[in-house]
Amino acid sequence: MTMKIRPLVSVEEWNEALKASEQQPLLVFKHSTRCPVSSGAHDELMNFLEDARNPKFYAVLVRVIEERPVSNTIAEGLGLQHASPQAILIEDGKVTWYATHWDITYSVLEEQLGEHCEK
Repeated sequence: MTMKIRPLVSVEEWNEALKASEQQPLLVFKHSTRCPVSSGAHDELMNFLEDARNPKFYAVLVRVIEERPVSNTIAEGLGLQHASPQAILIEDGKVTWYATHWDITYSVLEEQLGEHCEK
């Protein structure tokens, strides 16, 4: 079964997702729908999620242009400089890993998130 990635479209949804990271790790993917680098990273992420077996995290997508307030709130709240594409793993409300641009590849995602999936 393919893992779903849920879009975040409001600051309230972000706050709920961040709170839920206290129970289960959260992967945030910040995506620019106008950027070819972001498009490539999105493809890598979707391929990884398609292959992930019983992930122990949930994933959300923030379109940085369309949902600018959400994107800004995430950057400010986590103390991370805004980037897109950007993948951020949050556990218990804190960033435990992040990558941007060309560093978001299937192999890097496997290396960083593989422990949160069945082998």
